[in-house]
Amino acid sequence: MLKIVYPICCGLDVHKDFVYACIATTVNNVTTYKSHRFSTFTKGLRELLSWLLTNNCKDVCMESTGKYWIPVYNILETDCKIVLAHPKYVKAIRGKKTDKKDAKWIADIFKHDLVSGSFIPPADIRQLRDLVRYHTKLTNFTTGEKNRAQNCLTVSNLKLDSVFSDVFGKASSNIIGHILANPSEKISDVSAFRTKHMKATDEEIIEAVDGYFCPEQAEKLRIIREHMSNLDLCKLNLQSLILSTAEKFISEIDLLCTIPGISTFSAISVIGEIGVDMSVFPTSKHLCSWAGLTPQNDQSAGKKKTTRISRAGVYIKPLLVQCALAALKSKDKHPEIYSRYCALKKRRGHKKAIIAIARTLLTAIYNILKKKEPYKSELYAHSYDTPPEHRAVSVKEAIFILQRQGYIVTPCAT
Repeated sequence: MLKIVYPICCGLDVHKDFVYACIATTVNNVTTYKSHRFSTFTKGLRELLSWLLTNNCKDVCMESTGKYWIPVYNILETDCKIVLAHPKYVKAIRGKKTDKKDAKWIADIFKHDLVSGSFIPPADIRQLRDLVRYHTKLTNFTTGEKNRAQNCLTVSNLKLDSVFSDVFGKASSNIIGHILANPSEKISDVSAFRTKHMKATDEEIIEAVDGYFCPEQAEKLRIIREHMSNLDLCKLNLQSLILSTAEKFISEIDLLCTIPGISTFSAISVIGEIGVDMSVFPTSKHLCSWAGLTPQNDQSAGKKKTTRISRAGVYIKPLLVQCALAALKSKDKHPEIYSRYCALKKRRGHKKAIIAIARTLLTAIYNILKKKEPYKSELYAHSYDTPPEHRAVSVKEAIFILQRQGYIVTPCAT
């Protein structure tokens, strides 16, 4: 018989407009159930809290259903111990599934402590996380608008991307603005648009702008450019709000900035995702698994089926990959990172090596936040950082090595 860990607990089945609650009370291995339906308006959620406290129930488990669990969590957070479960851990049996039965099923498996809770950071970290994720979305919007602007140039026979490394740089933007302001005028002199670091010649630029904007594409490009300007202004305002919200974590941000590849804003983004209290993760391996940087365990009959990383960490994983790519550029200052990347790239390729470097950075982040110490490069140096010693090989081994490299070895006449 399974052990009863929570004699009095509650399972919640959360929906948009209502929530089903089922309290499971176990006395002498006999469980009785009490169910009730509540509205998800604030008044109804306060009634839910009062109903739980009246029945002496402070252990609650609920499924993470979209964003609908957040209002419930906000009301119950201060007075109850809440376990927020991934849907795959509390999925009911198919064919025996109703809202009322779902709540009872969640209570049944939760009373035996069979549900793994998700990581929910404190309220101040949740607010910072929301702002940082919105900043990521605005960046994605800007990238989408740049792609649409590039499409407008391509269909209008303007090949600025072939002569400029950045189509949205100063020189290229001035040329596009001039063409939009004077659509019927052909550009014959580009000396007024030249900047200090331009590599393209005047002839190449004149050939690249030898196109024509139709009225529809010209107006579309004007709208895109205006939208991009508004997005840049919104991002600046949001960045100031993020910086003011993150002021209370300034000491942790300074520590994280000692890690190679991590800037101030990257450190704020990392703290917004994982917080500053590392006691919620037993080890750094648990944190890496939560972030989706650990190979899967998928083995059956002694055979490994796949070792792909999971889809978890949709925000923190791309961020750490960008930090890993930035860390590789400082190979002279941080050779331990570059050496590890080169050693892994030879065997596993670029993509898996970058994921490994991202996991190394997250492991460093975990230890730094836990120990409150700056980054120490010597802790991450390995044996492959030093060149291997030369060893003596026999004639037979030397012939085998040459044959493996594709050489044909013939015995010499004596």
